[in-house]
Amino acid sequence: MSKKRVRKIKLDSDRKIAFNKFTMSENLEILIKEKTDYGVIRFTMNDLVSKNALSKKLIGLLIDELKSVSLDKSIKVVVLAANGNVFSAGHDLKEITAARKGKDNGEAFFKDLFNLCSELMQLIIKIPQPVIAEINGIATAAGCQLVASCDLALASSESQFATPGVNIGLFCSTPMVALSRNVNKKAAMHMLLTGDLINSEKAKDIGLINEAFQKPQLTDEVNKLAKKIASKSSMTIKIGKKAFYNQAEMSLSKAYEYTSMTMIENLLNHDAKEGIDAFLGKRTPDWKND
Repeated sequence: MSKKRVRKIKLDSDRKIAFNKFTMSENLEILIKEKTDYGVIRFTMNDLVSKNALSKKLIGLLIDELKSVSLDKSIKVVVLAANGNVFSAGHDLKEITAARKGKDNGEAFFKDLFNLCSELMQLIIKIPQPVIAEINGIATAAGCQLVASCDLALASSESQFATPGVNIGLFCSTPMVALSRNVNKKAAMHMLLTGDLINSEKAKDIGLINEAFQKPQLTDEVNKLAKKIASKSSMTIKIGKKAFYNQAEMSLSKAYEYTSMTMIENLLNHDAKEGIDAFLGKRTPDWKND
C-alpha cells in the first residue's frame, strides 16, 4: 500500500474521530450541515466575510433545508449555530445598497427579501421539530429576530443582542414581530428605540434567551439539551409545538377549547398510551413516533 494511501486512510480515521457524534454531510459554503446519530441536525452559518448576514442566498438555503427537515421523521431537533464572533449581523446592508441601483430603487428586491425573511421566521415555528439557537457572539437586527424566532435559545456569556436599525434610519419593524412576542413590551420597546446592545444576562432576564453559559461550555450544553428533547416522543413534541403557537393567538376560552381537543388527540395516540403504561410500570417507554 502506498504512503499516500496510508495517509488518506489515517486522515479519514482522524476525521471520523474528530466528528465523533457528528457526521459532516454537506458544506454549502455559507451553511454547514451536520447530523447526529440520535436525531439532531445542526446548521452552522458560515459566511464570515459578511458576519453571517441574512442575505437572500443564506435565507434561501435555510428555507430549503428546514423544509427538507420538516419532512424527515428521523430528525427530532434542529440546532442553529454560527461560526465566528457574530451569530448574525442581520440583513446584508451591502446587498441592500446594491439593489438601490435598480430602476425601482430596489423596491422589488426589498419586497422579495422581506417576504423570504418572513417565510424563514414563520417556518422555524411551523416545522414539527423544536429549533434551538446556539449564540456565541453578537446577534443584531434580523439576527436578533432569528434568535427570538427559535423555540429555545442558549448563548455564551459573551454574547450580545440588539435591534439597532433606529441608528441608521431603518426601524427594526420585522425583527419587532418576533421580539415583541418573546419579551415584555417595555423591554422590546427599549431595544427598538435605543438600538443599544444588551448582554446575555439581560437577554435572559427579559426572556430573549433561555440560558447563558461560559463559551467553552456552550456547545456541550446545547447538545445536552438537544439530546434530551430528542429522547422524547417526536409525535408528542410535534403536537405540543403546534398547539403552543396556535393557542397563543387565541382568546382564553378558545385556547382552552382548542387545547382540550389537542389533549384528546394526543391521548388517542400510541405514544401517550405507551408513555403512561411505561410510567405506571416503571420502565423506559418504547416510542413509535407516529
